[in-house]
Amino acid sequence: MLDMIIKGGTVVTPAGAGEWDIGIQGEKIVAVTLPGVLPEENATIMDVTGKIVVPGGIEAHAHAAANVQPGARQLVEGTPNAGPADHSLGAIWGGTTTVIDFAPVPNEGDLAAGVHDFLTPWQGNAYTDYSTHCIYSNRNTPDAISRYKELLDAGFPSIKVFTTDIRPPEGRVNTLTPGGKTDAGRIEHIMAEIARHGGVLAVHGEDDELVMYNYLLAQQRGHWDWYNVHMIHSKTVEDLAFQNVLRLAERTGVGMYFVHVTAKEGLDAISEARSRGMPVYGEVLTLALSFNCDRYKEEDGMKYHTYPSLKYEDDRLELWKGLHRSDLAFTATDSSFTTYLDKIAGRDVVSVRGGNIGIEIRMGVNYTEAVVKQGMSLERYAEVTSTNAAKVLGLYPRKGVIAAGSDADITVIDPSIKKTLSINDLHVRDYSPWEGWEVEGWPTTVMLRGKIMVDNGQLLGDGNVGQLIPRKVDSRVLQRPAF
Repeated sequence: MLDMIIKGGTVVTPAGAGEWDIGIQGEKIVAVTLPGVLPEENATIMDVTGKIVVPGGIEAHAHAAANVQPGARQLVEGTPNAGPADHSLGAIWGGTTTVIDFAPVPNEGDLAAGVHDFLTPWQGNAYTDYSTHCIYSNRNTPDAISRYKELLDAGFPSIKVFTTDIRPPEGRVNTLTPGGKTDAGRIEHIMAEIARHGGVLAVHGEDDELVMYNYLLAQQRGHWDWYNVHMIHSKTVEDLAFQNVLRLAERTGVGMYFVHVTAKEGLDAISEARSRGMPVYGEVLTLALSFNCDRYKEEDGMKYHTYPSLKYEDDRLELWKGLHRSDLAFTATDSSFTTYLDKIAGRDVVSVRGGNIGIEIRMGVNYTEAVVKQGMSLERYAEVTSTNAAKVLGLYPRKGVIAAGSDADITVIDPSIKKTLSINDLHVRDYSPWEGWEVEGWPTTVMLRGKIMVDNGQLLGDGNVGQLIPRKVDSRVLQRPAF
């Protein structure tokens, strides 16, 4: 006996997009069939005629728990950072049903327990399901790196590293929050452990020496205002780091992806590596697909910034090409948002604050820009907003697909909605870089594991619904480019 049948819409499945009926029992999809086949007795019928049904979105890059840890960076007193409740609330309103956070790896004791402790702010504050990448940095000992398999066995197979400290010493905040450079020796060790045991590496790639020298040049040349940040976190910075990391990845055989690719040079490095059969993937932020560095020169242009930085218009256009041809696998946010006052408080290249508030608009804006304006297929849209992230991060096929046996994580998009986005359309915080953006098509109904969380302008779920989801990466993703 079915609990619910979704019927009448265009459903995007691995077999293509078409008019299918979806049968749901409990938390799972149990059938995807031709219309009229499923028994409707005692089932709730959701008629979505004229709408598009896609897998719930997967946000692969959000900084939530770190924002509410002791000592988290705050520029303006009294403007609290957004924690898991804000991030997951924005996500569920926007059609994203799973969020991947970040947590540092401790050096002593039970490593997995330390990660679980860091994720405590998610408990009772999760409108979405969630997991976390684990971060290794120069704070970690070789022994802690050698114990990576403990994290994988606990359901945390993805590791993130930074090849730069991002800011010069005077701009760093010494807290327990994730981040900080990982040197080449540790990166090679981490890669070897991940390759040996079957996980995946995520890399923030910027050449640290060049970044730090660029800060020195900016200070001497009077380029210290925030709108010069792209001159520090430059195209060359990305190019050098990507090439060095890829050389190590080739030697160790690790499966990996680069987070927030911003420049043509970085994209070209990924494309070349993939052409040689390396299991390398790319993530791109909706922010970088939407804006270029010219926006920084607006009076409050720092609202467009997250690290590394926006680049030029030709880079933005190349990122779109990379997404269409699959060298970029999925879109993400790098969500780490706060209030408008805190966001615009940083007025120079050191204090300008990273993170952005795009977690709610990602699914809707990507639909408008990719499907409506550029003719991206619905199948590809589902891949770049959900399926590919699920595959790379070890959530597939539980997440990221509308298929029998998968979680009933479903987003319904109404393509008839045409509007100019305003802050009144959004549900967290008090600003958005996409205010005034013209959209066509928007998520209207969102389901998490069979529970309707959002429906036609009403929030029906609460923060007790979301669960921590263990992950395991399919070896096929780690041997060669799988998509």
